[in-house]
Amino acid sequence: QVQLVESGGGLVQPGGSLRLSCAASGSIFSRYAMGWYRQAPGKQRELVAQIFSLGNTNYADSVKGRFTISKDNAKNTVYLQMNSLKPEDTAVYYCNAKFLTINYWGQGTQVTVSS
Repeated sequence: QVQLVESGGGLVQPGGSLRLSCAASGSIFSRYAMGWYRQAPGKQRELVAQIFSLGNTNYADSVKGRFTISKDNAKNTVYLQMNSLKPEDTAVYYCNAKFLTINYWGQGTQVTVSS
């Protein structure tokens, strides 16, 4: 069983920045693809960014150029650096670990972008 614990959410003004962290309960990055998803009220959960075992990344079009996903293998931690935040980025952000058909989720962290 893999446990994922997110942190770093909060309230930020439009144009501001936040960094989310996701700590995994073991050394899983060599096998698991790690990702950040988000879910806004009344909307489906959507992929924001992924980072794969070899370090290649994938982003949703809506965040390209503003968000950066990275990982620290020694700390078993994945990060999401979010810059130039917009009100439409407001959502609960979830960390995900995926290997074949296996999925683990964190509990989520709220990000609110508002003036």
